[in-house]
Amino acid sequence: MVKAKKGVKAPKTTKGPKHLVIVESPAKAKTINKFLGKDFHVVASMGHVRDLPKSRMAVDIEHDFAPEYIIIRRALKTVKQLKKDAQNKETIYVAPDPDREGEAISWHLAHIFSEEGHGPKILRVEFNEITKEAVLKAFDHPREIDMNLVNAQQARRILDRVVGYQLSPLLWRNVGRGLSAGRVQSVALRFIVDREREIRKFVPQEYWTLDAKLSAAEGPEQSKVFLSRLTQIDKAKPELKAQAEIDRIKQELRQLSFQVSNIEKTEKRRNPQAPYSTSKLQQEAYSRLGFSAANTMRIAQRLYEGVELGDEGSVGLITYMRTDSVNVAVSAQEEAARYIREKFGKDYLPQKPPIYKSRKGAQEAHEAIRPTSAFRIPDSIKDFLESDELKLYELIWRKFLSSQMVPAVDEHTAISILAGERYKFRTTGKRNLFLGFTAAFGEIKVETENSKEAEEDEVPEALELPDLKVGQKLTLHELLGEQHFTKPPARFNDASLIKLLEEKGIGRPSTYAPTISTILGRIYAERKGGALMPTELGETVVDILVKHFPTILDVEFTALMEEELDEIEEGKMEWVKVLKDFYGPFGEFLARAQTEMKSVKQAPIPTDHKCELCGKQVFIKFGRFGKFMACSGFPECKYTRSLPTGFFCPEPGCGGELVKRRAKGRRAFYGCSNYPKCTYVVNELPKKEDTAETSSEAP
Repeated sequence: MVKAKKGVKAPKTTKGPKHLVIVESPAKAKTINKFLGKDFHVVASMGHVRDLPKSRMAVDIEHDFAPEYIIIRRALKTVKQLKKDAQNKETIYVAPDPDREGEAISWHLAHIFSEEGHGPKILRVEFNEITKEAVLKAFDHPREIDMNLVNAQQARRILDRVVGYQLSPLLWRNVGRGLSAGRVQSVALRFIVDREREIRKFVPQEYWTLDAKLSAAEGPEQSKVFLSRLTQIDKAKPELKAQAEIDRIKQELRQLSFQVSNIEKTEKRRNPQAPYSTSKLQQEAYSRLGFSAANTMRIAQRLYEGVELGDEGSVGLITYMRTDSVNVAVSAQEEAARYIREKFGKDYLPQKPPIYKSRKGAQEAHEAIRPTSAFRIPDSIKDFLESDELKLYELIWRKFLSSQMVPAVDEHTAISILAGERYKFRTTGKRNLFLGFTAAFGEIKVETENSKEAEEDEVPEALELPDLKVGQKLTLHELLGEQHFTKPPARFNDASLIKLLEEKGIGRPSTYAPTISTILGRIYAERKGGALMPTELGETVVDILVKHFPTILDVEFTALMEEELDEIEEGKMEWVKVLKDFYGPFGEFLARAQTEMKSVKQAPIPTDHKCELCGKQVFIKFGRFGKFMACSGFPECKYTRSLPTGFFCPEPGCGGELVKRRAKGRRAFYGCSNYPKCTYVVNELPKKEDTAETSSEAP
C-alpha cells in the first residue's frame, strides 16, 4: 500500500462505469442514458466517423473494389474522445440505428477500437424504439455485428461512389461545372423530366357533362331537390363533345317525363389501412400536412430520439422511422387493444389483431412506424411539442390506432332514372352505418389536382337522398350542361414521386427524401407550388445520360440493383461479385462516352446591354443555376446580374427590376435588382409569371 506524503491528501479511488455505449446523436444518448444506470456511460458518435474521402474516388476497381476509408475531418475530435472514453471499459456496446447504415457505423466504430490492439469486447445492440423496456431488452440480448448488413451498405456506398465520381467529370466537361450524377437520383429526375414532356405534348380535348336537378313529383319528398347525371343514351355511354349537342339534348329532355327505374342499396365495408411505412408516412404527411419529405424525416427523427416530457423526462415517442415493413409487435397490438376497448368500446375491436402484408423485399424483422405507447394521446403531450411535431405525431398515432380497429360500414344507394326511353340518369348516395376505424382516423379527404380532375367525370354523390320508390314520377327543375377539357397528367410532387419510386423498386426508405433534396439542390428541378418541375439543366443532364448510359437511367435495371443489394443483406449474394457484374457493362459505356460525348455547352448570346462597371457588352451565359447576364470582359470584369423578368419593383421610388435569385437552403425567389439598397423580395411574380420569364430569356 502506498502511503500519502505528509500534508498531501491521498487520491480518491473512484470506480467509474464498466461499459461504454455509443449511439449516433446526443438526443438519443440523453434518452438512453437514464435507462441503463451507473454502470453504463452513453456517448454519441455524431453519425458516421469513417467514410470514403471526398477528394478522390478512393475505390480500387482493379482489386475487388477495395475501399479506402478515412476518419472524416469533422469526426477527428469525436474519435479521439471516444477512444479516451473506451479506456478501462469491460464492454463497448455500439447502438446506432437498426438498419444497414447503422450496422455500417457500428462496424467502422469497431474497426477504430480494434486498431488499438486488445481492448474491451465490442457488441451490437439494436432496438426499434427508445423506451426503457425496449432498450433494456436489447442490452439483455446483444449480438455480433452483422457483416451481411455491412456489406450491403458497403456495396451501395461504393456503387454510388463509382457512378458519381466517374460520371460527374463528364458532365463538368460537356455540360457545366459543379454538376453530379447519381444512380438513384438520375432515375428519379428522369421520371420528372418525362412527365414534364408528357404535359407539353398533351392536347386538351373538349367534353361536356349534363346534370338534371330533380325532385319527387308529389308526396313528402317534393322539397328535396337532388342532382342526377346523364350516363346513357340508347344504352351507350354518351360522348358529349360540343355545346350544340348539349342544347339539342336539353331541348328533347324538356319534353320527356322522368321516373325512377331502379334503386339499389348495398352495405360496403371499408377496411383500415396498415400503419405507416416510411414512404406512406412521407406521402400522407405531404398530402395532409403539406410537409416535404425531408421535413417529415427531420421531425420524425426528433420524435424517435426523444422529447422532454416534463417530469417524465426524455422519451422516444415513435418507433424507428426508416422502415418498409408494416409489422407490429404483439405487445403494441395488445396495448392498442386495451386503449380501443376503453376509449371506443368492444364493438370497435376485431376478434383477432389484424395482420398487414408488407411489400415485396421489406425487412420483416422491422416494425411499422407507430407510437411507443397508444395511451400517450396527442392532447396529453401537446404542451411539450412544437406545432409541426404535434401534427406529425398525431398523424402517426391516429393511423396506428385505426389500423388496429374494425372496418367502417357504409350504405351505398344508387338511383337509376329514365327520361323517356332513350336517356338514363344516375344518382348515388352514401351514409355511414358504423364508424369503425374512422372513429380514430377521421374522414379527411385529400384534395389534389388529380383527384379533382377525376371527379369531374364521376356521378355526383350525395350524403342524403330523398326517400324514393321505383316507378315514382319526378319533376325536372333545371338542366345543367358543363364544359370540361381533358387535362394532362399532373406534375410529380413529393408524395406522388415517392409512391412511384417505391412501386418501381427504386431506392429504399432511407433514400427517398435525400434523393428529392439532391435533385432540388443541384437545380435539376424546382418547386412550382408543391410540384416538381425540371429545369433546362435537369432536362439536358437526363438527355445526355440516357444517350450515353442507358442502363444507368433504366428503371428495371436500377430496380434489379436494389434487389441484389437486398440479397447481399440476406447473405444470398457476394458483394464484390455484384459490383463486378455492374461495372463490366458500365465501364464499356464509360469508355465510349469519354470519346463520343459531345459538349452541349451553349455559346454566350450577345445583348444590347452595357456593363455597369466597365461599359463593355453584356452577354447571356449559361451556368449551373441556369441563364444569367455577365460582362464580356470576364475574367478581368466580374460583373454579373440575373435575367430581367419585365416586372418592376413595387417599392415607391425604387425603379429597380425584379430578378430571379437563389439562396442556399430555399427555393428560387424574386428580388429587386437594386439590392442591397432595396431588399424587396417575393416568392412569386405578381402575374403572368411564365410569360414574363419566357420573354425575358429571349436574346
